[in-house]
Amino acid sequence: MLDFIQDIFRTLYNVEAVIAWGGLFVVCAFVYVETGLFFGFFLPGDSLLVTAGIFASQGKLNLTLLLVLGTICAFSGDQTGYWIGRKAGQALYKREDSLFFKKKHLIKAHNFYEKYGPITIVLARFVPIVRTFAPAVAGAASMSYKKFVVYNFFGGFLWIFSMSLVGFFLGHIIPNVSTHIHLIIAIVIFISLLPAIIEFLKERYFKK
Repeated sequence: MLDFIQDIFRTLYNVEAVIAWGGLFVVCAFVYVETGLFFGFFLPGDSLLVTAGIFASQGKLNLTLLLVLGTICAFSGDQTGYWIGRKAGQALYKREDSLFFKKKHLIKAHNFYEKYGPITIVLARFVPIVRTFAPAVAGAASMSYKKFVVYNFFGGFLWIFSMSLVGFFLGHIIPNVSTHIHLIIAIVIFISLLPAIIEFLKERYFKK
């Protein structure tokens, strides 16, 4: 069973092969699931979008469709997460951990929301795991729906366009970018995890 799960994770994180296999449909599905459903917290959103941008620079994906459909899916995903939080409310915090739900991630997103307020919906887009749980936290906190929609669209737009266009321009300026794609993905993953690393170091420093 463990080997099967490990194989699934290896497959999902081989974003180049995933996009080559499923194209734009898989990119949009990953974006929606990661931003709207709790079990999507482990999906590689940032590296997926950057790689999709690189594919677009090579003519393997349509850039306009990637930007438009990606934004729609990111927006729809957060809308789903918001209504899950709005309907389930505080029951989410009492839910037991499972393979696809970790309460610590929900609490982390809650603390993020408490610290930054509504702008969390924008900032969380660029923080793995937090972006999955932040909409539900906003819903559970009864954030104004109209306000949420504005922040949600702005955040989704920024995330999809920035990640995809970074990949698109890297694909144009780096010769034989396909041979360096794994290095680019590694750098993207490191940068996306950097806020969490800094937060961890700050907590350890202050505890000391």
